[in-house]
Amino acid sequence: MKTNVLKGALATVILLSLVAFTNSIEMKKIDIKKSQIEWEGEKLTGSHNGTIQMKDGHFLMENGELVGGEFIVDMTSIKVTDLEGDSKQKLEGHLMSDDFFGVENYKTAKFVINTVAKKGDVYGISGDLTIKGNTNPIAFDMEMDKNSASTTLVIDRTKYDVRYGSDSFFDNLGDKTIYDEFTLNINLNY
Repeated sequence: MKTNVLKGALATVILLSLVAFTNSIEMKKIDIKKSQIEWEGEKLTGSHNGTIQMKDGHFLMENGELVGGEFIVDMTSIKVTDLEGDSKQKLEGHLMSDDFFGVENYKTAKFVINTVAKKGDVYGISGDLTIKGNTNPIAFDMEMDKNSASTTLVIDRTKYDVRYGSDSFFDNLGDKTIYDEFTLNINLNY
């Protein structure tokens, strides 16, 4: 009986030690209504810009520090903000077509944080970005405060099978050339 009491006490000590040294991970859900993603794409003769909406997302925090997260973007929400009327509708339709993001088959894009390194007031983040069914690693810096985070991403669209108008894949495009990289200015609130 004395052995059973000692085994029980030892098991209790081990369990309490594990609980005491286990840090709790807190999920900070993104407020998609207060968050904003603006995009800009350039071509040889100018540029276009617009917005796209978050569908879902969260940061994972441990002891107040960022340790992970996952974000889903609603690709069907692509809007053009620098044009009006028929030109706006035409470009939005083209961006949603298979020439660009193929939103009929790929309604969302996804980013998953794999690693985080704190660099002063900024986080260095690396993770996997999936657009149009293609996943590639991406790394960037992000500023974060108590209730918000912001970053600017420059994405090479050709890595995600978005090749329309790219002089990396097509010859003799002339002034119809669309640059391979596009920019996302991201402001997230949680």
